[in-house]
Amino acid sequence: MSETMQQPLVITATINGRPVERAADPRMHLADFLRHEVGLTGTHVGCEHGVCGSCTVIVDGRPVRSCLMLAVQVDGAAVETVEGLTGASGSLSRLQRAFSEHHALQCGFCTPGMLMTLEALLRTVLNPTETDVRDAISGNICRCTGYQGIVEAALTAAKDRQGEPA
Repeated sequence: MSETMQQPLVITATINGRPVERAADPRMHLADFLRHEVGLTGTHVGCEHGVCGSCTVIVDGRPVRSCLMLAVQVDGAAVETVEGLTGASGSLSRLQRAFSEHHALQCGFCTPGMLMTLEALLRTVLNPTETDVRDAISGNICRCTGYQGIVEAALTAAKDRQGEPA
């Protein structure tokens, strides 16, 4: 019995503010599409079951696990990866600077997913509490930091953003 080969599908999306059009196997996960087809390797793949959160990206304003989402599902969507957090000049975002200042990363494997999860939170909750931050990152696993630096960085970034136009 021969297997039927599926033809690649063309995916058109806006990734980090830029239009992207690439072909992908219909069964390819978004994480693999971003890493292997688009060349954005900042999105890390850890558990491949949606448990660790390291592959979190933002799709149409919402954080999603890119290891659980098929690439074809972002056809026509706006996707943001950790590479999109930096400014046009390559400068770090407030959240990224706060991570550095508060030693919120050690090995760095979970960092892209943490940053994207918190970026989505800070866009919707302007003045988050520690509980808000901890709830937001409760689906992201970090084995190095103990989370306190991550929470402090998110709260600092939120304070830095206050009063700034959206």
